[in-house]
Amino acid sequence: MDNAIADPPGEAPTGTVFNIIRFSVQDGPGIRTTVFLKGCPLECAWCHNPEALSGGKELLFRPDRCIACGDCMDVCPRHAIVEKEGKYETRTELCARCGTCADACAADAREVIGRLMTVDEVTREVERDAPFYLESGGGVTFSGGEPLLQHRFLVLLLRSCVMRGFHTVVDTAGYASPDVLFRVAELTDLFLYDLKSVDEEIHRRFTGVSGALIRGNLERLASWGKKVVIRMPIVPGVNDSRSNIDAAGRFIASLGNVVQVQLLPYHTIGVAKYARLGVPYSLPAVQTPSSGYLNSIAEELLRFHPVVSIGG
Repeated sequence: MDNAIADPPGEAPTGTVFNIIRFSVQDGPGIRTTVFLKGCPLECAWCHNPEALSGGKELLFRPDRCIACGDCMDVCPRHAIVEKEGKYETRTELCARCGTCADACAADAREVIGRLMTVDEVTREVERDAPFYLESGGGVTFSGGEPLLQHRFLVLLLRSCVMRGFHTVVDTAGYASPDVLFRVAELTDLFLYDLKSVDEEIHRRFTGVSGALIRGNLERLASWGKKVVIRMPIVPGVNDSRSNIDAAGRFIASLGNVVQVQLLPYHTIGVAKYARLGVPYSLPAVQTPSSGYLNSIAEELLRFHPVVSIGG
């Protein structure tokens, strides 16, 4: 592929970031800095980052930390916080997510998720760890949410990293136009690619979108010779049937550019976030699969690919 690409029209100099994690060892090779971009077109029932789904800012509230001082209500410029029986509730229809209440909260019970950052600001953050990238064979990973949703910002960030010689990884569900994928792929060394299910009915039911574009983009990456690590979330009762695993294995075997298959066991770490955001969680009864069960799925997939691991 051609490494030089023209600036996309209407280039966006800023983007919305909801987290930057340093010294990550689970988002690609070596020691990495992972930049999480906000917004996602999918609505996966098991998503462990619900604060990343919306492209705008989110107000997160931790009631266990609230000391009921009332400072948040006093400073709110839109009077969106009201007292009810000694507790302070936010009227979401009035809240502008400005962060004034979070700044005033001495107990850190309130937090605004998402901040607008420039390319230079993000670059300065990732440059801090450049010596670790060189020593460990690491680099920078862009995740989300879905980083392809902010593709203009992502292309600028990737270009900035490539200019500095940083290894680049994009962690994606692949739900974007082929043109967007192509522009991103030109600047990406490795893709971490979510394959949630190859069964169309299951995919639509539990993610809210068709899987056809996602599978098609995986095939495009193969035709372009891009390296891909397939990440398969294993959600009991959703996508772990023998037929689904076998179908996924056959599809992976047809690609030719997959360097590894990673099984990501369902977990409940993010469930508490839904309550803090005031959002219901749709899979409350699902339990984390056992290591023995995950090993059996890995053994099944080894029929189709020689490198299968459990965990990222």
